Amino acid sequence: MGKFNIEDYIAQLSIDCVIFGYKNKELKVLISKLSYGENLWSLPGGYILQTESIDEAASRILRERTGLDNIYLEQFRAFGGPDRIIGSEFRDLVRAGLRNFDSNRFDDEAIDWVTSRFVCIGYYALVDLNKVEPRIGEFEEFLKWVSIDELPNMTHDHNKIVAAAHKALRQNLDEKLIGFNLLPEEFTMREVKELYEAVYDREFPMNNFQKKILGLNVLERLGKKFTGAQNRAPYLYRFKK
Repeated sequence: MGKFNIEDYIAQLSIDCVIFGYKNKELKVLISKLSYGENLWSLPGGYILQTESIDEAASRILRERTGLDNIYLEQFRAFGGPDRIIGSEFRDLVRAGLRNFDSNRFDDEAIDWVTSRFVCIGYYALVDLNKVEPRIGEFEEFLKWVSIDELPNMTHDHNKIVAAAHKALRQNLDEKLIGFNLLPEEFTMREVKELYEAVYDREFPMNNFQKKILGLNVLERLGKKFTGAQNRAPYLYRFKK
């Protein structure tokens, strides 16, 4: 690749994406191991081209990392403290890592630009984890799903960004009925309950929970899920189109 051209991007404005998935009763986040520096972890993110809107940039970044189109994506907060990036404990590591990573692509001007103060626009996305095919960006060694309770110490303020995204998800889960984006197309009521318990980190009594969810009139009931004891099998549901 050629020299990193800072003129292609809007200065001091970036996007970081908290990509939520759900599996084995755990809320998970897709994070990246950076290919420069030692044990540097980050949220998938990027910069905004001069030719695209902020939402277009976020959709592009998500598509590049997940291989998916038309996924649920929401802007939830901006992060822009006066010492953001420039006051980070990781700044010197990032600068040294970029210099050693590819001195032809990243000259001193580009490194200064990347490690200057940036206002970050935070987005969160909800995906069916089983459909995602993680794809690395140019700065990444690999991507992996990690339980939200087991996240490593990530660069700059990325752990705080995840915490803010998790708070926004909890606030919007009922109001906007977005949780079904984390489930496969067909699911049982118990699976819905377990998802809510993973997001809120508390238990819900099944009878009250089922009454509440069915009362929303957003689910279509299908046949029973096939099991060895069909008379005891739970019903399958799907979200009404």
